[in-house]
This record gives sequence, C-alpha cells and structure tokens, in this order.
Amino acid sequence: MENKEKNILFSKEQIDEAIVKIGAQISKDYADKKLYVLSLLRGSFIFTADLVREISVPTKIGFMTTSSYGHGEESSGVCKVVNDVPDNIEGYDVLVVDDIVDSGITMDFVMNHVKSLGANSVKCCTLLDKPERRKVEIKPDYCCFEIPDLFVVGYGLNYGDYYRNIPYVFNWES
Repeated sequence: MENKEKNILFSKEQIDEAIVKIGAQISKDYADKKLYVLSLLRGSFIFTADLVREISVPTKIGFMTTSSYGHGEESSGVCKVVNDVPDNIEGYDVLVVDDIVDSGITMDFVMNHVKSLGANSVKCCTLLDKPERRKVEIKPDYCCFEIPDLFVVGYGLNYGDYYRNIPYVFNWES
C-alpha cells in the first residue's frame, strides 16, 4: 500500500466545514435535551473531539469500545463489546458517534444496546456513510459524507493500526 498513490477524498478543510454544519444542527436539535455523546473507539475519537467542540449545548461525553474489524479491510460481521458505556445513561438523549457506518452491524448493535440501558432516545452520527455495504437496515441521523464502496483511511480510520493521524480521508489508487 505504501507505494501506491493516495487519492484524497475529503480534505481537512472539507471535513472541518462539514463538522461545523453538523455541530450546529445537533446543537439545534438537542437544545432542550440532556445530551450524552457516546464515541465508539478507536476510530471515532478524532471526529468526536472536533464534533463536540462545535456543539453549543451542555454535553456529557463517554467512550465505548467495540470490535468487528480486527486488522483487515472487511468487517467480521460480529460485533463485540470490549469496553462498555462508562456511565449511567438513563434519562439522557444519546448520540452515538462513529467514524464510518459500513455494514451497519456495529451501529445497529450499539444503538440497541444503548436503548436497553434506559436512554431517552438514541441517534447516530458518522463522519462517513457507505450505504452500498449495508447488511442491516440503518440510516445515520447525522452524516458528513456519503461514499461509495471504497476502503478509506485517515482522520481516525486506520489500516493495520496506522494512518489514524492523517488529517484527511483518502484511499489508494489501484
């Protein structure tokens, strides 16, 4: 992969602009609610950090770790909880944040899990949505960008535990 040409899909500036818009919409939608942002580690930590700085309403933030990818390019199709929601979320309106909704298996699993913990409501927010790969019926409530069926890295998305620190989203040219 190292020797292939990078194809930048979304620049840092495009990502920043999309996050400002989504943050404003979330702030409006949650103006009179008790917001809890649940970031799915590890992929979404960069997106979540930038997003919550654009949300103007009081926000409690927690992190949950799930696993379905390992080190490959394909989801295993099985979602496991590695570290659960750290707080009591009863009475909160929870916004689950992830870097990408691909098959939808992880987001569907997490949203149902969060509902079972007594949240008032559960919605999801993602940097990237890849609907062509969907295996379960789910549509993100907030999404910065929709992409075709490409393997992408950067801005939190990894390949073999690397490239999360790249400030833009790219794929490699074939």
